[in-house]
Amino acid sequence: MLPSKLPQVGTTIFTVMSKMASDHGAINLSQGFPSFNCYPFLMDLVNQYMRDGYNQYAPMSGVPILKQRIAEKTLISFGLSIDPEKEVTVVSGATEAIFSAVTAVVCPGDEVILLEPSYDSYAPAVELSGGIPVYVPLSLPDFSVDWDRVSAAITEKTRLIMVNTPHNPCGYVWTKEDLDNLASLIQDRDIYVVSDEVYEYITFDGRPHLPLMSHPLLRERTFTCGSFGKTFHVTGWKIGYCIAPPVLTEAFRKIHQFVTFSTATPLQYALAEFLMEPSRYESLSDFYQQKRDLFCGGLKKTAFEFTPAQGSFFQLVSYGHLSQASDYALSVKMCQEVGVACIPVSVFYHDKQDHKLLRFCFAKDDELLEKALGLLQGLDWSRLG
Repeated sequence: MLPSKLPQVGTTIFTVMSKMASDHGAINLSQGFPSFNCYPFLMDLVNQYMRDGYNQYAPMSGVPILKQRIAEKTLISFGLSIDPEKEVTVVSGATEAIFSAVTAVVCPGDEVILLEPSYDSYAPAVELSGGIPVYVPLSLPDFSVDWDRVSAAITEKTRLIMVNTPHNPCGYVWTKEDLDNLASLIQDRDIYVVSDEVYEYITFDGRPHLPLMSHPLLRERTFTCGSFGKTFHVTGWKIGYCIAPPVLTEAFRKIHQFVTFSTATPLQYALAEFLMEPSRYESLSDFYQQKRDLFCGGLKKTAFEFTPAQGSFFQLVSYGHLSQASDYALSVKMCQEVGVACIPVSVFYHDKQDHKLLRFCFAKDDELLEKALGLLQGLDWSRLG
């Protein structure tokens, strides 16, 4: 039998639930991808650049004009000036950015702090580099960071801390106090940060997204991972970027060049032109807040308990007052018997902690959300157990 470097890892829950939704004809609110198409003009641009012959390898770090546009949007949106040549790398999706960043700094025996619940690609990236995941739970019910617990988890072996804001699955958005607390913990230590900020433009109720690199100390220690797939409704394109100071970018690119080397050339040129109009990304919060509010408005007519998400395009609901069924078992029943697919939040914990929470994705057409809400409002809890 072939030995596995990840013996505990099976097929991701996102693949499992999406297949189950397809098999049973359920509305798929599980996997985090939009049900609607991207901007027609963006598709036209891709077609244009393909026809114009931009179909060969792009430079390893990304085409210069796209890196320039990323620097421009970072300045426009967050007031941060970065060097497009020395600090920006275009990658084949934020998952690759996270993997390459972890691989660049983690050596065998290094400890990496993961704040749980956490996205499922973090721990495998750490383990494949010989690192040791150290799990610190976020505080319920709001999933804020317990900084005393983080401080207690830091040892002489701690090499990296993984951050996700806005957070998947819970939607928590980091505050200035969070940035200050993290900086104070690592300022006198040789600790780096990988910050997953793929939902940077999806925050609600006037709450700002604060990039970790907006803090002077954190800027020198952080790999910031972003995603055009999430921002422009093109998750299938698998294109994102990593912003890091020059020393970290140099280390990052040494890994990136042997993972994907470069990312699809016509997509890069199309996105570079598309980014020339800032409203195309700065309007995203309003767009998704309308969907969050529609979904949460419908949830009020169900028996679920919930607090509206602060960011991301996911909404958690609690059902512990209704049923003691495991979240995984309930998710399966919801898909097969109710007709709505969701994700059990226990899968985001290494030890499968079950807090009786489900995650729904509201990045869907309004008509689809309304149909799903109708099914959720008609739930018969006595039948679901």
